[in-house]
Amino acid sequence: MQHSRLLILLSTILVLGVFGTAAILYARGYRLDKDNLEILPSGLLVANSEPNGVQVYIDGELKTATDNTINLPPGTHDLLLKKEGYISWQKRIEIEKEIVTQIDAFLPPIAPSLTALTFSGAINPQTSPDRSKIAYAIPSNGDNIEKAGLWVIDFTNLPLGFNRDPRRVTDGDLNNPEDGWEWSPDGREILLTTNNGVFLLDSGEFTPQSQRVNVASQLTEIEQQWEEKKEKLLLSQIARLQDEIEEIFADSAEGIEFSPDGDKILYAATRDTTIPEGVVQQLPGASTQAQEREIKPGNKYVYDIKEDRNFKVAEPEQTIYWLPNSLNLLIPKEDSIEILDYDGTNARAIFPGNYNFPHAFPSSTLDRVLILTNLGFENSNSNLYWVSLR
Repeated sequence: MQHSRLLILLSTILVLGVFGTAAILYARGYRLDKDNLEILPSGLLVANSEPNGVQVYIDGELKTATDNTINLPPGTHDLLLKKEGYISWQKRIEIEKEIVTQIDAFLPPIAPSLTALTFSGAINPQTSPDRSKIAYAIPSNGDNIEKAGLWVIDFTNLPLGFNRDPRRVTDGDLNNPEDGWEWSPDGREILLTTNNGVFLLDSGEFTPQSQRVNVASQLTEIEQQWEEKKEKLLLSQIARLQDEIEEIFADSAEGIEFSPDGDKILYAATRDTTIPEGVVQQLPGASTQAQEREIKPGNKYVYDIKEDRNFKVAEPEQTIYWLPNSLNLLIPKEDSIEILDYDGTNARAIFPGNYNFPHAFPSSTLDRVLILTNLGFENSNSNLYWVSLR
């Protein structure tokens, strides 16, 4: 009886050991090759996309749909994500054994729809630093005399097709070429410059021309205060970096803009330098895209803080913005508007039509970007339109 119990116990331990080992190997990515009866290592690919349900082709073969996890043998693989009505996404990735690699693909629609945001014309639109508001002037020509002035629209967290009513910040003719306006770092004020003076306006209140106060004598002080606020915010953001990396951004970069999630940095290099390697511990499953750690003046780059990787994304003369998902960038070009991945790959035109270059802006949500256009009608006022990205 004792021998039987001992045999049962040993058998149970053996079975549990075998199945436990198999479960551990399976979780680490090992799979059985049925043809050769071998247990081979593999890596895991987590494929996410916006929109979801996108077909995933790996090395030319349809494997599954996003959002899903796929086992792949170690090595280089070509990915193609396709969905009817959307612009395809593709990338070459490196899969390592027992490592989870994640991709997050954004596929914009092939034929985006346009939704008018303004109807009386818009001059020189400027978005606030947090992309939640836009300031523009309504021209005083035609039937717009009573509406002429500087206006602000707040479009925070509103779905496409729904907007808060525009509010007028000040009245008057702002059609002159020398007229301009600039947002304060916190978006609460607008500095209006006209041929009559310089005026500091509350972006949430209406100030008639007759009550505007000329602050031209204080302009230097105001600009200095704004720069100090920007610098203070920037220093607090880069303080989280390793000392050697922080020094690079303090001494060799300008136009620094953190991604909305704070994990990446868009910047323009100001001098030749090298981002040192080995300062940040390498994460498993980090991006395998080609990077450039030798940075050149003027070129624009994205530095991934968590993965310690640096990618060239634009030429010196190009304007570039973060999209709110922190994974894609927006580049206005003379003949099109492009988005691309933060590692510089997958550049795709989302709007190849007529618009007033360079007036294309991201919004606070991923489902739209903002453009200024007269839709090709030369004698018509240009207006602001949403371009749908979903």
